[in-house]
Amino acid sequence: MALPISLRDSITPPELELIASEELVEIVPLISMERTAFISGAYGPLRPPNKARIPLWMAINLKMKKKCHIVPPDWLSVADFLQERLTQETTQPEFSQFPFRFTEIAKLLLDTAPDDIPNSDKIRSLLKDIREARQAKSRDGLQKIDHSELSLPNLCSMEINEIRPFFVRAMGVLTQLTRDPVADSRQFGV
Repeated sequence: MALPISLRDSITPPELELIASEELVEIVPLISMERTAFISGAYGPLRPPNKARIPLWMAINLKMKKKCHIVPPDWLSVADFLQERLTQETTQPEFSQFPFRFTEIAKLLLDTAPDDIPNSDKIRSLLKDIREARQAKSRDGLQKIDHSELSLPNLCSMEINEIRPFFVRAMGVLTQLTRDPVADSRQFGV
């Protein structure tokens, strides 16, 4: 599948998911394992039924082998939290605060471990609604683009990546439009 032109200049969503897979999550191991060293660090020991914090990539690997249960982050496990955030997104002009890589982490966990997430279908639906509300806000923010400042606090990594190609082109055009024509004529000897 070919990527849209707007995403060819940016990091792809799977690449962002790979970066997010370094985030630490809690698991309940179903196997015992001694402390193990990897390039990114040493993790463990794993002793059932004690929880352990390991990188998401390792948790997904163990989950796929049925060797652990993933404990979803608080922001993903409570539908009331997400419902409250959806209300904030649709009623307030600013973005509500989420973890920086929440979209990537949520997708990885919902794809890999939906059985470990209570009400995973409702959570998936709420996240989709939140994402659409946030996309509408970022489009509105880009319509009000100002050459001197653009303030969109609380954007997550996926949202920044989506608007980056447009933003770079828009700022280039704004820079050309706001140049001093007298200074340009002196620079080029006109």
